[in-house]
Amino acid sequence: MVKVSVNKEAAKIVQGLLENPDLYNIKVEKLSSGATIIDTGLEAQGGYLAGLKVTEICLGGLGTVNLTYIKYDDFELPAVVVSTDHPAISLLAAQFAGWNIKVGEYSAIGSGPARALSIKPKKLYEKIKYKDEAEVAVIVLETEKKPTDEVAQKISGDCKVKPENLYMVLAPTASVAGSVQIAGRIVETGLFRLEQLGLDPLTVLHGIGYAPIMPTHPDPNVAMGMANDSLFYGGVTYYLIDVEDDAKLEEMVKNSPSSKAKDYGKPFYEIYKAAGFDFYKIDVALFAPASLTATSKKTGKTYTAGKVNVEVLKRSIGLTV
Repeated sequence: MVKVSVNKEAAKIVQGLLENPDLYNIKVEKLSSGATIIDTGLEAQGGYLAGLKVTEICLGGLGTVNLTYIKYDDFELPAVVVSTDHPAISLLAAQFAGWNIKVGEYSAIGSGPARALSIKPKKLYEKIKYKDEAEVAVIVLETEKKPTDEVAQKISGDCKVKPENLYMVLAPTASVAGSVQIAGRIVETGLFRLEQLGLDPLTVLHGIGYAPIMPTHPDPNVAMGMANDSLFYGGVTYYLIDVEDDAKLEEMVKNSPSSKAKDYGKPFYEIYKAAGFDFYKIDVALFAPASLTATSKKTGKTYTAGKVNVEVLKRSIGLTV
């Protein structure tokens, strides 16, 4: 395992944001505790450029993130392409949204490199054999409210860093930057699904994928629905994997796409609403890319499953009724 600090690498990207907030349409605020808030879409306008940087931060600086365009049957959408040569660390140790933060009335989903200091969730870090060591912590918060000093104290305490060395990047779902960074989770979504199916994440050598960037919506729940449709119905992934058993790899790939879920085929907002807006009531198999392809390094054989569902993407963004 390569020993690299995801927080130190992300801090370099953060520094670029702090040096030129006007370029990225962001707002920077210092709390009395010394912690820094970087707003990319709550009160700030943000945008695609900010979204790319937020995604790079989520990856702990261990991935590339670029904009492109995808042409579907009769419409086109902007898209994000993500690649990484450190999949287990960048996708699971950093990007995975595995920290539910609740302090008083405040709640947010935390992702990014700070998780590798707080070790949340612990079992995941034990599996990938990674723990970061850094005096700076960078966390990305999917939230509709600004964090308070109390929140900053909680996060910095869990990360064992001084509050003045904590950087909280806000990326609301109902913002352009938020849409970009969620689409930018496509490679992580595929790896997480493979891990659920029994694959050792440390056997994945490289990962790349793309997903459409969905339009923004003022309703956070609708925005979240469209953003997830980007992954589940429009996300395409590819991995190079070093495994001994090709038969097992073929079976995992076959069961990996979102089309294997019982709720598949409807826009995520409809599924989410029917589940009472409770993620835990939704079939976990849905949280997967539309298409997943993997090559065995040992044999050179390639396996693929799933496909982009253009009709659901159209329904999701309101192009059809």
